[in-house]
Amino acid sequence: MPTSLNIALIGYGKMGKAIEAIALEKGHTIGLKIAAENTHELTEENLQKCQVAIEFTGPHSAVQNIKPCINAGVPVVCGSTGWLEHWSDVTAYCNEKNGGLLYASNFSIGVNIFFEINKKLAALMSAHADYKVEVEEIHHTAKKDAPSGTAITIAEQILQHYPSKNKWVNNEIPSTDAINIVSKRIDPAPGTHHVRYQSSIDDIEIIHTAHNRQGFAGGAVLAAEFMVGKTGIYSMKDVLGL
Repeated sequence: MPTSLNIALIGYGKMGKAIEAIALEKGHTIGLKIAAENTHELTEENLQKCQVAIEFTGPHSAVQNIKPCINAGVPVVCGSTGWLEHWSDVTAYCNEKNGGLLYASNFSIGVNIFFEINKKLAALMSAHADYKVEVEEIHHTAKKDAPSGTAITIAEQILQHYPSKNKWVNNEIPSTDAINIVSKRIDPAPGTHHVRYQSSIDDIEIIHTAHNRQGFAGGAVLAAEFMVGKTGIYSMKDVLGL
């Protein structure tokens, strides 16, 4: 990998600005910056001047932003959540075009370690039916989707170990076949994820609390460095060697 990358930054909200700051601090260049007012500049010609793209917009624009990157032959790191109903189509498109895509519901190193702890705890708890499991997530009021992509990942990891449960639901009265994800929107919280196993005897809880966006932004830049020159589909597990 070159020591200095030319990065296309698609999405220039709070997260985009945090990514930009860390990328510049690491000696990289932002060669293309796409915000709401200049989406017309997201062209294959402009993208091809960059070595990698980082996409952080939202559920309604992610797919239309990823495809031009693939068409341009530029690997793309996507952190937008709420669009995964299109996952199979996008990954098929990426493979057909020999593109490179890394998607993560959360780029924080701490959260990705938390994911591994969550899977291990779910495996240990699945044999103990007296415990009821619930996931809670708290984010700032500007977050566009609920539940968070991270909370969905957490719930789906738990479901893999609970044959009696076949789905997750959001902010509903818990049912025996579902894991309830409680979503709260409170400023200025950048992100808290809480898994709780409750019984009449005791509670077992694991919590990840983000203090700022630096962990997410730093992980996204690390993922971009990893993706340079790569084709195929990747995740943060590949970046971190988990």
